[in-house]
Amino acid sequence: MESPDWAVREPEAARGKAGRGKNARQITWVLLLKAHRAAGKLTGAASAALSVAAAARRRVAAGRTDADADAGAGAGAAPHGESPALRTRLYGFLRASLVLSMLLLAADVAAHLQGWHLLAVDVPDLLAVEGLFAAGYASWVRVRLQYLAPALQFLANACVLLFLVQSADRLILCLGCLWIKLRGIKPVPNAAGKGPDDVEAGTGEFPMVLVQIPMCNEKEVYQQSIGAVCGLDWPRPNFLVQVLDDSDDAATSALIKEEVERWQREGVRILYRHRVIRDGYKAGNLKSAMNCSYVKDYEFVVIFDADFQPQPDFLKRTVPHFKGNEDVGLVQARWSFVNKDENLLTRLQNINLCFHFEVEQQVNGIFLNFFGFNGTAGVWRIKALEDSGGWMERTTVEDMDIAVRAHLKGWKFLFLNDVECQCELPESYEAYRKQQHRWHSGPMQLFRLCFVDIIKSKIGFWKKFNLIFLFFLLRKLILPFYSFTLFCIILPMTMFIPEAELPAWVVCYIPATMSLLNILPAPKSFPFIVPYLLFENTMSVTKFNAMVSGLFQLGSAYEWVVTKKSGRSSEGDLIALVEKQPKQQRVGSAPNLESLTKESSSLKRDSKRKKHNRIYRKELALSFLLLTAAARSLLSVQGIHFYFLLFQGVSFLVVGLDLIGEQVE
Repeated sequence: MESPDWAVREPEAARGKAGRGKNARQITWVLLLKAHRAAGKLTGAASAALSVAAAARRRVAAGRTDADADAGAGAGAAPHGESPALRTRLYGFLRASLVLSMLLLAADVAAHLQGWHLLAVDVPDLLAVEGLFAAGYASWVRVRLQYLAPALQFLANACVLLFLVQSADRLILCLGCLWIKLRGIKPVPNAAGKGPDDVEAGTGEFPMVLVQIPMCNEKEVYQQSIGAVCGLDWPRPNFLVQVLDDSDDAATSALIKEEVERWQREGVRILYRHRVIRDGYKAGNLKSAMNCSYVKDYEFVVIFDADFQPQPDFLKRTVPHFKGNEDVGLVQARWSFVNKDENLLTRLQNINLCFHFEVEQQVNGIFLNFFGFNGTAGVWRIKALEDSGGWMERTTVEDMDIAVRAHLKGWKFLFLNDVECQCELPESYEAYRKQQHRWHSGPMQLFRLCFVDIIKSKIGFWKKFNLIFLFFLLRKLILPFYSFTLFCIILPMTMFIPEAELPAWVVCYIPATMSLLNILPAPKSFPFIVPYLLFENTMSVTKFNAMVSGLFQLGSAYEWVVTKKSGRSSEGDLIALVEKQPKQQRVGSAPNLESLTKESSSLKRDSKRKKHNRIYRKELALSFLLLTAAARSLLSVQGIHFYFLLFQGVSFLVVGLDLIGEQVE
């Protein structure tokens, strides 16, 4: 007997209603979960905003500025390396520009309230209006139209041209890097005969290598760097380690010397050298070490800065590239960073340096066999150093100096993008600022000194063109000049002189495209593309100041400031350090350790007393100038210009209050 249709439909309807109820409950739970997550994110954002605001209030209340830091340097601390006279003039110029912009903004607001059109004001109509303000504003508009706007537009067009040339250079470098990736091009060592990679090769097959570790008051990192170098996989009779200590602190020198003696007891061929007088800073230190009589027994020299930790196979992956290539003078390895995710500042630095190594160094090494020596993690043929004149103390970029002179002598360079050496990035804005000042003032010093030598050298015309126009002028001089002038001076001025203008593609689209190209070698940093673009423009103030200081030899352009280290270690280094601790305790003498502990504790107290965040006046002045220009742009209804000026002004404000890097409580 068959069931009636209504008997079949009723259970189906019940099941359908139950299913819809279940789906509704699931959707409700999903929505509640998303709402909970959104609320958590909002709470986190609000908490972060409150923390930033509290930090800003503490910074302003403390009142410590970069001027206080320079005063402390004059009392015996490390000098800033920046010209005080130039810094004062630049700050005075920015302050005057800020006052003038405020006055112009007030005048334009008043004119706007009067109903006068701000983009195309008719001067005769204004003259017909009675009143002192109308006459004064008409005079300002006349001066603006006849004198200021043409000059400003000419300067803007010149900077845009430089901007396009530099963008084209960056695009060509990226295309060269893409070609290298697609073709799988990379330096390959000569495989003929036995070499260091051959397990059957005897000690005689390994060339004699000298390893140098220059350092100065770097007690945070000396132990891990010496340990990493002493652990290099190379026959001990065939390499010697020189620890070149320029420390002027007795406690730090004692700690470094004790570490060297510990490794000597382990059987490592390692020597400790200490200079009392630091003539020539790092260049003088390396020059003094190369004058030792036993250096003549070595064929290659490797340099590691105090925070670098090479892998055990570093020498076996670099030295073989010299075999059969007698014209190769330098093999440079890439840097990697143990603290790249420590804070926003280190993340932005990582983007820059990834592009530098992945694109600039690799492309120049493959196609030109020339690039700037990075000062560390590189292997030099000692014959190339001697042929180029050795280390010179005439600039703060001794690494670039020796590279240029070696290039003029015809030596070739190789860059190994697949060989990495760990190091650390500056975590505080103060340390990063000092580092960038040295890196951008030194090349201008060097350009002045070696320009005639480049012209007189016997290298080809295109190599001279690359060295003068691309290497020095475009990438070291023009880049900081147009970046500061175009985006920090001209763009705000066009808001108050609207007859001169910068098109939207200059303000937004091309900079965004260039930032995208820069971030490609570090794809995980893509979420930071906007902060990266803004921060690069913010740093243009320091770079421009340094460039002018080095070019015209202003103030203390020749001061060499050691970048502050934090002593970050990778997980493997920490494990190795824990394993070594018992051995250190057995060999150390109690009285020596006790005295060193007292001295190191006093050092820590001094460092804690001196370490704090500061307010940077130039960045703050530019912040207020850009925010004032952003307010003025609203009157002219320039949308993209307003947003750029607003966010760039906020970026300068964050950096000026020292909120971007390490925060000291």
